[in-house]
Amino acid sequence: MTVLSWPKDILAVLFQLLLAGGGITVFAVGAFVKNKPKSLLFSLAIGSVLSAAVAALLIDGGRMPFFQMLDVGVYARFFNVLFALVAFFSLLFSHQHAGLRQVAGDEFYGLMILAVLGMSLVAGATHWLIFFLGFELLSLAFYILIAMRRDDLPGNEAALKYLIMGMVSGGFLAFGIAMFYASTGTLDMPIGLADLKKVVSPTGMLLSLGLILSATGFKISLVPFHLWTPDVYQGAPTPVTALLTTGSKIAVFAGLLRILMLSSNWLWAHATPVLWTLAAATLLTGSITALAQTRIKRLLAYSSVAQMGYAVMGVLATREDGGLAVMFYFTAYALMDMGAFGAISTLCASPESDLDELENYRGLGYSHPWQAALLTICLLSLAGLPPTAGFIGKFMVFKAVLQAQYIVLAVIGIASAILSIFVYLKVIVVMFMRSQKDMAVTSGFGVEARLAFALILFGVIWAGVFPSPLQALISRIITSISI
Repeated sequence: MTVLSWPKDILAVLFQLLLAGGGITVFAVGAFVKNKPKSLLFSLAIGSVLSAAVAALLIDGGRMPFFQMLDVGVYARFFNVLFALVAFFSLLFSHQHAGLRQVAGDEFYGLMILAVLGMSLVAGATHWLIFFLGFELLSLAFYILIAMRRDDLPGNEAALKYLIMGMVSGGFLAFGIAMFYASTGTLDMPIGLADLKKVVSPTGMLLSLGLILSATGFKISLVPFHLWTPDVYQGAPTPVTALLTTGSKIAVFAGLLRILMLSSNWLWAHATPVLWTLAAATLLTGSITALAQTRIKRLLAYSSVAQMGYAVMGVLATREDGGLAVMFYFTAYALMDMGAFGAISTLCASPESDLDELENYRGLGYSHPWQAALLTICLLSLAGLPPTAGFIGKFMVFKAVLQAQYIVLAVIGIASAILSIFVYLKVIVVMFMRSQKDMAVTSGFGVEARLAFALILFGVIWAGVFPSPLQALISRIITSISI
């Protein structure tokens, strides 16, 4: 029997404890503290995610999973820091936005913290029970966050679509885990995946992993599980969309990458054609559909679909430096997608509606230069143009894919990248090369958003010009772990 030892074992999960405690504290203060300052809940939320980030940076939980269920080593710590950072940026962007939309209550900030806790459990799970609990906690938090404005019909519609699809994906995941247990006799990931060709029922195991892939494919918007994405991105509050498109997808991909790295050659032989097809379909569908969009949040939604295709390409090449490429790419993706949606969150056509129609961005480069500058840099990074982090990330992915001899998939990826350049340039042209449109724009560009702008711009450019430190860090993580 495993015995809990204080303080070492407790310190190993301090990141999760701080987030859970922070979320509960925000709810308690919101419920019981009367006449509280307007910024108190926001400050508590910021303090929770930053203290959790510091804990993840400083505390090494060792190589052994916590109670054989949760990874507390360097792989999980890397993603925990990344989740804390994207939550930090989302909170900074949400401060004035949530005030304008009148949703800046304890539910909003508390659920954002608990969503990050769910991300941490999904990315760090070495046991299917923890993976499922994290998956459901993440989903439940976003169900409510998307529908935070009860009188907002598009938001309620988006939440209903996400709820229905989320319940279906949760059912797939639960059934897949049950089939995994029936085939292997264990819910322990490393043990169950160690030698899949010796399982009781290979067919049942393939069905299990197919169901699990379907559930995770919904969360990361792989084609054909992507249809919810544009409607939810458009209807949700923009800072929530920013957290959903970055943290949620990275968490599920981190868990998926762990599963594939633990798997034997037997699974790879069956998984390769499936992942190849999903990557190609996701790349082409996302890029082509984004060309036809006239609303910027829907355009970025289909753009994020295509970005997941590049990530699957990297996963396919895991054994040819694909792990390094995927982890670097997701760090870059977190910065550039967070920056794009963050810029949009500071712009409102009115206190009740986002500045969403692409035509409304006409001349924005002159009326709101800082927001237009951040949006432009992040769009260029998403397109994979130098000297940005997105360029280095795509270069590393394509290099790994070519080394793995997936030549046709690399050609499809290049075609998708070319299409995406037209998608992003369409927005930039509207902002800087069209005469300014005479309309009122409400800006939420406060001190908090300015800080987030500066940090994201620095990160996107620094990782594009000096990628070596981050690459070296990720390489050490990959070589020092046996997940």
